[in-house]
Amino acid sequence: MDLKDISQLVELMNEHGLSHFRLEKKDFELELKKGTDMDSAKELLAAMPSMTAAPAAAPAPALAVAPAGAAAAAPVATGEALTSPMVGTFYGKPAPDADIFVNVGDTVSEGQTICIIEAMKVMNEIKAEKSGKITEICVEDGTPVQFGDDLFRIG
Repeated sequence: MDLKDISQLVELMNEHGLSHFRLEKKDFELELKKGTDMDSAKELLAAMPSMTAAPAAAPAPALAVAPAGAAAAAPVATGEALTSPMVGTFYGKPAPDADIFVNVGDTVSEGQTICIIEAMKVMNEIKAEKSGKITEICVEDGTPVQFGDDLFRIG
């Protein structure tokens, strides 16, 4: 891959509103990011639990008072979030007629394929970052996702 190819990728990123692109082949790896470094921002927020817990807790009582269903839905979000590493379309199965990769309650191993994200006509297998039990699937099949969106919760 030469500078001209990389320039074309940057143009495609701009054209499609992408902020993150990653390409891996046998002996080649390319990662392009633009805008705010979300990984650094997430690490900073994780280091300040008291600041992140207060704003998240404030809206919950207001929602819980009005609709009773919202109060029941809040406890479901247990476990650590597995987030999208890129912008694209989420697919929970390898083909339209195939079984889904994981269900709620399934135990996954680190490195196991849990979904596919299609970006620029490339199907990217997304692997579990840690082992555990899937407690929630946060995205519907065929739904667009952004970098950092919660895909699954694992406990």
